[in-house]
Amino acid sequence: MATDSPGIGADPVPEEFLTPQQAGENAGPAHPPAWLISEPGAPVRVCCPIAADMTRIGRAPDNELVIQGPEAGTVSLHHLAIERAVVESRPVFRARDLDSTNGTFVNGERISECVIEPKTLIRMGAQGPGLSLVFEEPPSLELDRTTAIPAEVISPPAGEPVQPGNTYEHLLSEGVQRVRRARAHGLAGQTMMIMRETMDHALRRASRRFQVIIGILIVGLLGVSGYASWRIARLNLEKQAIDKHIAELEAQVQKAGSADEANRLITQLNGYEAAGEELQRDPLYRLGRRNEDPVTTEIRSLMAEFGAEAYSVPPEFTERVKYYIQQYEGPDRPLMNRALSATTSQMRMIRQVMEEQHLPADLSYMPVVESALEAPSQSRAGALGLWQFTPVTARAFGLRVTADADERTDTLKSTRAACRYLRSLILDFGSGSSVMLALAAYNLGPSKVKQTILKVVADPIKQRNFWYLYRVKAIPLETREYVPKVIAAMIIARDPGRFGFPGGTQQAHS
Repeated sequence: MATDSPGIGADPVPEEFLTPQQAGENAGPAHPPAWLISEPGAPVRVCCPIAADMTRIGRAPDNELVIQGPEAGTVSLHHLAIERAVVESRPVFRARDLDSTNGTFVNGERISECVIEPKTLIRMGAQGPGLSLVFEEPPSLELDRTTAIPAEVISPPAGEPVQPGNTYEHLLSEGVQRVRRARAHGLAGQTMMIMRETMDHALRRASRRFQVIIGILIVGLLGVSGYASWRIARLNLEKQAIDKHIAELEAQVQKAGSADEANRLITQLNGYEAAGEELQRDPLYRLGRRNEDPVTTEIRSLMAEFGAEAYSVPPEFTERVKYYIQQYEGPDRPLMNRALSATTSQMRMIRQVMEEQHLPADLSYMPVVESALEAPSQSRAGALGLWQFTPVTARAFGLRVTADADERTDTLKSTRAACRYLRSLILDFGSGSSVMLALAAYNLGPSKVKQTILKVVADPIKQRNFWYLYRVKAIPLETREYVPKVIAAMIIARDPGRFGFPGGTQQAHS
């Protein structure tokens, strides 16, 4: 783990960065102006000045730098902080991880705290978004990211009083924002009307020279908007073609007559998924308007938070999730009502323990499936408590199980033991879809999962890919049903009111 060492240290600060007072005999050096910028090729460009002693970064809205969007799946609510400090009489900048789930990496090395120098790459999660520290103010961003209009073009003529909310800058900025909002909602046909209104208003106040300049700007903006609309339409057509091929291959995998044929089809499917993921990285694709099944959207959201995001989820898996949502809404409604009504304080405690152990908070809803949050519940196999531990597993993870005391019924202690168990399963099954495999192993047992998949596939990479194992039916039927049932409970518990359930706890999303 990286620490404050000369290897990542900082050079002496040039004299031009010292204030007159600090240049005196007893004054310390001032920190140079600094910015955080996104790495080249990032889907969304970031340029954030460091103007305070501490700049917090994360998904929560109270951070000084908020990271949002599909690429923020590995970013915690409060992920890291950039601090200004003085080390050996030299001003430096320090990166400090805020106990994030996926960790902070400096130049590829996971750190808890370290000094950073200019152009050091700071990444939120091993494959997450990256930022660099620079001491020179970055140039204007590209036109497809941010449209920059020179101040001399949009400022009022000399001698004309500036009216708040009615300047050229305000008028053009408002027009551009209205066009962007209309385009983002699929209303590209409104672009001409919006810009005509903006131009008419501006021309009534402008001199002839500025009328020409403003007209050129608006024509350019309309050209860019027209190209963007055409490009978005093309990207949507490409996505529809990719999704059609994937759906056809998914159906063929289910009918495959041999393992070799299934592997061949899944290899083709993976190729289309890679093409789809590349398409989604196009910034203009994100502006397009698309309709997606809400359950599929929720599954994708969960997978992103688990670090197991995939371009496509097997249709059979989605259908089983929908089936169990309907079961909870119908025949099993009393069970779900009872489980959710008990979660006000109990679930809050379970979630808190999960977060303290740096595990996905949604795993807190596993006891809804395991025991309906009834601690005394005992299975025929002798499993007991919220987390349905067998005596052997409970003792292996630190719980007392004797004739006089059984800590499997203690919510706090059993939850901590469950966290230790889940952590060991996640580490055992590797990265990527390991959380999904951990769910399967929690139900079936890790040794049985390994024995089962070894009989079906010898490829060590595919043995760690939950979606591959699910598609080829390498996972036993009981566990194939258990995982979507847990996902269904998570989706309902996130927003009970949406499914007609009172109470419960709703996870906050930034």
